[in-house]
Amino acid sequence: MDAFTVQERIAYFSMEIALSSDIPTYSGGLGVLAGDTLRAAADCELTMVGVTLASTRGYFRQQIDSSGWQTEQEEPWEPAAFARQVDAQVCVPVEGRDVWVGGRIYPVEKITGGRVPVILLDTDLQSNETADRELTHHLYGGDTVYRLKQEIVLGIGGARMLDALGFRIRQYHMNEGHSALLALHLLNRHVHPEQDVHQGESRYDLPAVRDRCNFTTHTPVEAGHDRFGYDRVQRVLGSFVDLAL
Repeated sequence: MDAFTVQERIAYFSMEIALSSDIPTYSGGLGVLAGDTLRAAADCELTMVGVTLASTRGYFRQQIDSSGWQTEQEEPWEPAAFARQVDAQVCVPVEGRDVWVGGRIYPVEKITGGRVPVILLDTDLQSNETADRELTHHLYGGDTVYRLKQEIVLGIGGARMLDALGFRIRQYHMNEGHSALLALHLLNRHVHPEQDVHQGESRYDLPAVRDRCNFTTHTPVEAGHDRFGYDRVQRVLGSFVDLAL
């Protein structure tokens, strides 16, 4: 990892990234754009690092039965055939327990010599409970609770993984809001000294976090953005951050 961690980098978070047609970690335009962004960064030899989910169960193959009903069959892929396992694991809080997150590194390489590493986050580890092992199986799968847990893995787990691997990040770029919870990780790192917090003011250094975060949206309508009630966030994420900001 030393070759990738020497320079400060921009961390590019995206729920899906089209790395290759053989790696089914994307479903459409958002992922294709993310992959093109990282390939362009490699072309220009920009210091970036991508963070996404492994989505190891890949696409599903649609079939129509004799009654006209759709059935789906998974098309799993094997990350070990394409990406190198990292030497670190981190944990994230989910419903009062620690969920461990591992990962692999896939290098986006161009003929110019530029290389951008992409971290594929994976919770399918023996140390996790069965349900938690499935959090990085299906891209956009499950219900809203499953989605919230995925976004904890991507945002908080991804930020912690970068720290654990020794990456020095100067800016965090969120490609859509799926990784927005990384801001909570940063809030816990940017806290005002207790003596500087006046009555009624937040103990978090909000401007410091804003200065390190950038955001791109591709679906500028309400239906294109996940929303989770405070009660659900409290139940799934617990007291990770004070919600009364």
